[in-house]
Amino acid sequence: MNAGPGSSDLSLVIRNALVVDGTGKPAFAGDVGVVGERIVAVGQVRGRGVKEIDAAGKVLAPGFIDIHTHYDPQFCWDKLATPTPEHGVTSLIMGNCSVSLAPVAPDAKDMMIGWFSSVEDMDAGLLSQNVSFAWETSAEYLKELRQGLGPNVGAFVGHAAIRAYVMGEASQQRTATANEVAAMVGILRDALQAGSFGLSFTYNHLDHHGRELPCLYAEREELAALLKEVARQNKMVEVSPDFRAGADTIRYFDLFGELSLETGCRVTLSPILVIGGKDGAWKERLARLEYWREKGAKIFGQTQVRPLDMTINLGQGAVLFGKTPLWRSFMDQTIEGKIAMLDDPADQATLVDEANIFAATIAKLVVQEVVAHVNRPYVGYSLKSLADREGLPIGQVLIDIVRADRLETTFTLTGVVHASPQHVIQLLDHPYMHIGSADAGAHITVFSGAGDTCYLFEKYVREEGLMTLERAVQRLTSDIARDWHLTDRGEIAPGKFADLVLFDLDEIGREPETWVNDLPGGGGRYVRAARGIYKVVVNGQILVDNGRYTQARAGQLL
Repeated sequence: MNAGPGSSDLSLVIRNALVVDGTGKPAFAGDVGVVGERIVAVGQVRGRGVKEIDAAGKVLAPGFIDIHTHYDPQFCWDKLATPTPEHGVTSLIMGNCSVSLAPVAPDAKDMMIGWFSSVEDMDAGLLSQNVSFAWETSAEYLKELRQGLGPNVGAFVGHAAIRAYVMGEASQQRTATANEVAAMVGILRDALQAGSFGLSFTYNHLDHHGRELPCLYAEREELAALLKEVARQNKMVEVSPDFRAGADTIRYFDLFGELSLETGCRVTLSPILVIGGKDGAWKERLARLEYWREKGAKIFGQTQVRPLDMTINLGQGAVLFGKTPLWRSFMDQTIEGKIAMLDDPADQATLVDEANIFAATIAKLVVQEVVAHVNRPYVGYSLKSLADREGLPIGQVLIDIVRADRLETTFTLTGVVHASPQHVIQLLDHPYMHIGSADAGAHITVFSGAGDTCYLFEKYVREEGLMTLERAVQRLTSDIARDWHLTDRGEIAPGKFADLVLFDLDEIGREPETWVNDLPGGGGRYVRAARGIYKVVVNGQILVDNGRYTQARAGQLL
């Protein structure tokens, strides 16, 4: 154990903690000393620090890392990325799923807002009013982003953004020429050299006009050229494969497994989720991941911790309804526009037909709250049970209910995704998987993506006993830091950045989702508070103190 420097050199000392250092080694009682942004001593620390914290009875761990968020727009008005730091997260990655705020041509800003609206269920009006786009290139964007950060932030650059920047509307119409591919590689090179974390793709979403995003039109040669540049700069690639009904999802595991072998690029695929119990598609996807790892590919998977329970109101965003063209168009309308589509016989018929594509999912929606008297007998029943009783297609039952309520019906979806801890633990504890995919910052009118970190301890360590304290900390810290090349983070050791979280293992957990109207202009979202988190330290400065944010803004660009 390192005793550390003398008393006059320490800026922060945390004493008498149960130190879980992130490596998976057994916890031990000890102190941690910090000078500036770095840890300098672990064990018995001599002397006094400028700031002293008595951590008796509490766990001290490295700050947690959230690798899949969509806080890009929120950072334009909230440099804290609330509520994620309250859950012990000191470093987060955003720009996932091929959409990023840069690069963006001056005439493409509305298109970029439309993509965030469609892919991440974000309100286009909110973004139009609060995302300045006072930048064009990734370098200009990152210069503005890095000012005054609460947590540490890594920002992927989206393939869709790069392709649109080079090709314009043709990015969603055709393959690229050799000159266009070369231009994309140049734009990517500049973005990575300016500090972008890597490159992201999605094959799982439609845009705000119901069209496929640019990734679909990229041939293998384009992908290989881009991944070679990412590998050359030792960065990361994130991919959201096509998980839509009827899609050949394994194809993307094979495509990017081959490309990883060919280019040497590190690739993460998101998400792999437990749907369908022990015989669900997740088993096949996990096996394919293992296949490519055994062949030498630097390929990983992502999963989340919590059940993907949702509260759905079709007057707001709803992630389940964006996978077909007319439903995608419907979800991006105003309330008045949506009602007009439901009242139009031709649109209604098409919506009913398209709903058959994802009927297996929406069949499990349960009617929670209604307005119209005629809908009151439906409360507490699933759409499937109502469709069976009425002898109607599920899409027709859904439309009849929400038309009567003029889109004020509330539905819930529970117990479908990640419902079995005995199955989920096989993903959470797998060496080729990372804990992520929580989508914090996105889909905010459906669920709160923040809170998975606390839920891991609450559910899998304390309640189910399926993971040790040390392993849970390791999965949220050093395992990710190692594979994602987050240098000097994810471990409590001398020389590492002082990203730390202090919590009570008997208390740590997530509070219920609550609706708050805290967005610019008075709009609302679902959030979760944390329970049992006492201090969150970012680069040696306390960011969260007993649930309250301090004035510290020590976050760095990862």
